[in-house]
Amino acid sequence: MMGLRRGEHPRCLITTTPRPTALMTRILSLPDLVVTGGRTADNPHLPPGFVAAMMAEHGGTRLGAQELDGVMVEGVEDSLFPREMLRQATMSARMAVPYQRTDRGPADRPTLERIVVGVDPPAGIARDACGIVVMGTRRDGLLIVLDDRSVHGLRPEGWARAVARAADEWRASRVVAEANQGGEMVRDVLRAADCTMPVRLVRASRGKGARAEAVAAMMEAGKLMLLRRMGRLEDELSAMTVAGYAGVGSPDRADAMVWAAHELMRGLARAAHEGPRVRMG
Repeated sequence: MMGLRRGEHPRCLITTTPRPTALMTRILSLPDLVVTGGRTADNPHLPPGFVAAMMAEHGGTRLGAQELDGVMVEGVEDSLFPREMLRQATMSARMAVPYQRTDRGPADRPTLERIVVGVDPPAGIARDACGIVVMGTRRDGLLIVLDDRSVHGLRPEGWARAVARAADEWRASRVVAEANQGGEMVRDVLRAADCTMPVRLVRASRGKGARAEAVAAMMEAGKLMLLRRMGRLEDELSAMTVAGYAGVGSPDRADAMVWAAHELMRGLARAAHEGPRVRMG
């Protein structure tokens, strides 16, 4: 957009498959936007055999509507986190979360019992992002996604500092980081970045969809909410299915949120199991 400053009427042309991302939603709401569309079958340069094969394979499906017909399909078929559920979870959080003033970090923060930071470390600099998501739990067990601090294309010391800042500003009690990609290196990098709170390393023994299913059930039951709209995180969550991730790239933000949610759920389950105790002397 910075290049659209020469001439009397500068214009920008965008060609893309219409995926329902937060950016695409904003673009489609621009007042002077002109939208044209086209179908794969309308392209005279494609071999007829290819078009026929694609129509036979994907015709009549949601994927075919998006990729072959150029139709923006809201959400993903069999999504664990449908768009409407994400919107409802955000709207409900405005009424369900009490606030208090703080002297550092966010100007207002929820009054919560426990706060953790979930981290999905990148395998390398070229990965989409280092997922960094802050979550907390209310005294009655309500889970709240507080912030998405994910960063892109940083070296280990860079994303580790981002984790440390998020944990410090939100006064988190623990960092939960996936160790599949780096093992103990993840803990060492966080320590080197002055991340002073306990770090718990977790390993993925199940698929992404299986891990996310229990978290989605919490949201569906009204026990997990988003403090505010978080476009990129919501994009990844909406593409999460039982079979796995149906989006493009890697769901680093969604994975970080799922790890944080499981840590909080683990604490709630432990507290419920222990309950009040009576010791006889």
